[in-house]
Formats: sequence, structure tokens, C-alpha cells
Amino acid sequence: MTSFITDMRRSGNGLLLRITIIAAIGGLLFGYDTGVISGALLYIKGDLHAGKFAQQAIVSTLLLGAVIGAVLSGYLADAISRKWTKVLSGSLYVVGALGCAFAVNVPMLIGFRFLLGISVGTASFVAPLYISEVSPPRVRGGLVSFNQLAVTAGILIAYIVDFLLKGVDNNWRWMLGVAVIPGAALAVGMLTVPHTPRWLAEHGRDDEARKVLQRLRSDDPDADVDEELEEIKKASREERGTRTKDLARPQIRPLLVVGIGLAVFQQFVGINTVIYYAPTILSQTGLSASSSITQTVFVGITNVVFTTVAVLLLDRLGRRKLLLTGTVGLTLSLILLGIYFTSSTVQHQAGYVALLALLIYIASFAIGLGPVFWLMISEIYPTGIKSKAMAASTVANWGANFLVAATFLSLASAISREGTFFLYAGISIIAFAFFAAKVPETKDRSLEDIQNDLAAGRDEEGNGQDAATTEGQRHARHNHDLTGKHRGDS
Repeated sequence: MTSFITDMRRSGNGLLLRITIIAAIGGLLFGYDTGVISGALLYIKGDLHAGKFAQQAIVSTLLLGAVIGAVLSGYLADAISRKWTKVLSGSLYVVGALGCAFAVNVPMLIGFRFLLGISVGTASFVAPLYISEVSPPRVRGGLVSFNQLAVTAGILIAYIVDFLLKGVDNNWRWMLGVAVIPGAALAVGMLTVPHTPRWLAEHGRDDEARKVLQRLRSDDPDADVDEELEEIKKASREERGTRTKDLARPQIRPLLVVGIGLAVFQQFVGINTVIYYAPTILSQTGLSASSSITQTVFVGITNVVFTTVAVLLLDRLGRRKLLLTGTVGLTLSLILLGIYFTSSTVQHQAGYVALLALLIYIASFAIGLGPVFWLMISEIYPTGIKSKAMAASTVANWGANFLVAATFLSLASAISREGTFFLYAGISIIAFAFFAAKVPETKDRSLEDIQNDLAAGRDEEGNGQDAATTEGQRHARHNHDLTGKHRGDS
């Protein structure tokens, strides 16, 4: 922790930290809405007479909207800037939260949940992009992961709100309506921060980009603003004119495989069954709705604590080690959950095992796959095509999230609760194999080095068959292949 704080002091002034916190409110929006519906659902299903299908629709429609938001965000982030896209996202969130709070039936609630999803999908994409573009390499991991920390903080706040409001009349309406506060905070807060230097440079506003960089690096004795700006401008020139179809180019495919693989596995290991349905899972152990919500608060606290640990360690131990360690932990906890629901003896004599397994699972996810996915997709893609590639990864993430959330209750009925957790454990084993084989270490490396090594098929240490090639040649070859300037579009 001391090392991270020291690097923060050397790498930027208070502006850098303030920008990071405000941008990460987008993650808090996602976290709050993800967490709050888990408790509210216990009361909505009775008040609005929502059956199993309707409950899944109420949860998953937000995720469908998030897919649309992620698709739009790639275009919006380039066209109107990262800053104004997040202002728009916060404003939409306020409207959606108010609509949910005053919903009079299930269709109305589903409609406004869809609007919330568009906002959340947009914010979840732009937040790590914005933060990565203002952060110096030595603290980029910790700062980008502030977004994931904000997600977990939002989930915890939601669990606490659910707990505090569980005995209030119309409690679920208040639970959903409180979301207006962070939505307004994001919209207003983003009005006070600058555009990113990369976006300004890409739009020919070099003087503004230099001024922003000077403010961001004012306390860093090692910073060379002119050199950094020149690198940004060079990358922008070489990659200008890239289109969505460029994602299919041979040099981009390996990067996209890593990003989409992380996106899909982050959801297919079942994380949001725990977040969305934690009170439901705990109530299936025999607890009352009130007791289930109370115990869920411990899940939220664990999530925040271990995400904080990840933020402090990502730039020290590296992304890859935490990713692999966390995946092992969540696999074992899923197996434990499966065993719990299989054995009636364990359920009667050791009821605490379900909560223990959930806590181990959430801790393992929080130190690994949770923050690493969002950090990685902000690091591995080239500047000119980054927004499109990150949007593709984010769409894949929300799409996978939607499939998991929309099928969990039905899947549990079809193959049993224990069968569902064993299925997620099997997917986690496949995920570990993929991460071990494909995901590189990106700690203390420039974005350009990471992208070149991935495109060339090098391993996590940056070694490969053409390791003797000079850095300048690698950059030239990569950028020429990407833009098609020297090879055509075939």
C-alpha cells in the first residue's frame, strides 16, 4: 500500500486522483443496481405478483440494455468524447432510477430497467477507457481498478440500503430510487474534469492535450509531457481511419481473443448469480428473507475488502498471478457450494458452509477476474481501435452476463442447484486453462509493448520467435498491418 501511495504522489497531483474517483462513479452505478435488485426482488415478486420468469426478466433486462449501451459507447466515446458520454450516462441513470421507483407494474419496471442498462453499459465501458488514458504506466493498474473497486462499493452500499430499508413500507421503491444520487453525482462530476489527452490529440486539439498532460503530470519529476504527447499523436496518425471491420484483421485477432475470452469467462463462472441471487441462494438454506438480506451484507463487505487488496497489489504482483490465483479459489468454492446443496447432512449440521463458500468465492473473484478483465481490455488494444475493441469486449461481457442472469433460476430448476454450481466449476477450470495459455502479464509495460507482443504471439514475458526484432521495426510492422496502408484491405 505504501508503494502504491508513493507512486501516486510521484505520478500525479490531486487532479489525477479526483478524475479517477469521479470517472469510477460509473462503476458504482453498475454495482449499486446489481446489488440492490437482489434484495428488492424478494419484495417485488409479492408486490407486483412477479413469477419466476418475470423475476428473471426484471434482473436480466438491465443486462440486455447494457449490451445496447456498450455497442453505442464505442461510437459515442470517439464522436462526443469520453467525458460527454459519461455525462449522458449519468443523466440517463437518473431518469431510469426514478422510473423504476415509481413503476406500477412489471412491464413498466422492466422498461426502465432497460434504460438503466443502457446507462450502465455505457458507463462500464467508458470508465476504464477514460482512466487508462489519463494514467501513467506505473500506477495505471491500481487507478483503472478503482472502477472495479467502485463496482464493489456500489454493491455493498446496495446491500446496506436493502438491509436498512427491509422493514419500511414500499421498501423496494426506496431501494431502487436511491440510485438517483450516484447517477446525478456522475453527471455533475464529469462536468468538472477535462477531456483525455488521447481524445484531444486524436481530434487535432494538441494545445489542449498538452495543457491537460501538464496538469496531470505536474508532480512527476520523471514525466516528459512533450514526448508523451508526441507518442500519442504518432499512434493517432498511424491508426487513423481504422474501422470496425479492422477488428477482424490478423494482427488484432489475438488481442480480441484475449479480451473477449476474459469477458465471457468473467460471467460464465457465475459471478452474477451470487450478486443478483445471493439472498435467494441463502434463503434456500432455510433463512428468512430478512436474515438472508442481513447475511448478504457480509458478501458485500468481503467484495470491497478483497477488491481493495487487488487495487494495491495489481501494480506490485502483476495481473496474471492474481488472475490465476483467484480463478483457483473461485473454482474450489463453487465445488464447495455444489457439495453443500448435494448433502442434506451438511445442510443440517453445517449451515454456515453456504455463506462460507459464497465469501471465498467473492473474495477470489475480487482479487482476480473481477478487476483484471476491466484493466486488461484498457491495456491490450491499440489507441486508434481501442474504443471499438473495448466496446466489443464489453458487449461480450454484458451478453454473457445476460445469459447467466436470465437462465440461473431456470437452470437450477432443470439440473438442480448443486448441478448448476458444479457446471460453473467446470467452466472455471476451462477458464483457468485459457488464462494460463493466453493472458499475458502487463505490469510495468507500455500499452504499445503489450499490444505488439500480443499481436506477434509472444508469451507473458514478451519473448517469442522474433524477439530479436528491434522495437522500432515491431511498431512499424504492427501499425502498417493494422491500418492496411502498406498491404491493402484484403
